[in-house]
Amino acid sequence: MLGNRPATKTIIVLALCIFFMGCHSAYYAFWEKMGKEKRHLLRDQVEKSQEDQQSASEELSDALSRLKQMYGLDGGDLEKMYDRLSDDYENCENRAAIIDQRIEKVNRIANDLFDEWRSELGQIQNAAFRSKSREKLRATQRRYARLEAAMKRSRRRMTPVLSNLRDYVLFLKHNLNAQAIGALKSEVGGIEMDVDRLMRDLRNSIAEADAFLTEFKN
Repeated sequence: MLGNRPATKTIIVLALCIFFMGCHSAYYAFWEKMGKEKRHLLRDQVEKSQEDQQSASEELSDALSRLKQMYGLDGGDLEKMYDRLSDDYENCENRAAIIDQRIEKVNRIANDLFDEWRSELGQIQNAAFRSKSREKLRATQRRYARLEAAMKRSRRRMTPVLSNLRDYVLFLKHNLNAQAIGALKSEVGGIEMDVDRLMRDLRNSIAEADAFLTEFKN
């Protein structure tokens, strides 16, 4: 099992490259050979979006905690804490980029799945089956629209939070002293409220993903 992991990772990376190069038909054909259809891929990506958002929540919380821990520090301790805060910020920025890609991928697969679903309705000869399948498609689209809105709302909320955090990191880089830390103390309350609102949006998006996955499996 362990010996197959590098090969598995290579396969996944190759598939992602195909997807983001815009070769979606080749991407789907690749995964169909691996036994996965669009509905499986959508479930996988929605689950991964939950993981990405949970990681974003934890990383932002770490950055805020680090910022608050800097009060009362000086000298070498202040320098070390700044380095950690800078790393926290980089982690948050990288996570935001990952979430951007994840939302793009989820949306693409969902839209392609819905297009395929609509085209296949015409192949169903039984009128009752066709009607039920059409209603299931509409219900799935409505539920997905809620998920998409929640994902995009939480991602939009990340932008000003990251912008403020970047300002703090750069300010501290240029003014790494106790006086600068004191100047930031009056500002941190604002970013703390922004982070709290962002956390709520992330939790809501994760909950919407749970609801979508539950309904999509039924």
